[in-house]
Amino acid sequence: MAETKIYTPAGFKALQDELDYLVNVRVEENKKEISTARSFGDLSENSEYDEAKEEQGKIHARIAELREMIANAKVIDESQIDESKVSVGSVVKVFNVTRNGEFTYHIVGSYETNPLAGKISDDSPIGRALIGAREGDEVYVTGVREQQLRVLSVTRAKEQH
Repeated sequence: MAETKIYTPAGFKALQDELDYLVNVRVEENKKEISTARSFGDLSENSEYDEAKEEQGKIHARIAELREMIANAKVIDESQIDESKVSVGSVVKVFNVTRNGEFTYHIVGSYETNPLAGKISDDSPIGRALIGAREGDEVYVTGVREQQLRVLSVTRAKEQH
């Protein structure tokens, strides 16, 4: 059985959008690529045909993966969240005692992770340490880079669609 993953509404929509694009656009484009490559003649020495068929396999594998992810997704309901503690969807400002600096993290599901934009997974070492913490709490990040963090504020992210 596949593992249930937590998504923000925006992250879940991104999964659905990618699936829709692959099923309704990319599959048809790939069929045309295969057809065009097939018209070049002998398939045993036709690299365009081989590449198009390989791409077809990748597209269908990704479609299957996305369908599985969607089927096993849990989308957070913003109205049911205790905004005073860190959860998926929270924006957390921390003081990193170890590194002597302030950082802001947006806690998201693993599919939405973008460290350069400050979006970290609830499954990452920092994300795991922060989940459930409240303003004023100190948490410890274990692993390769052990860190001590003091939670300065917890707010809800404004979803962008």
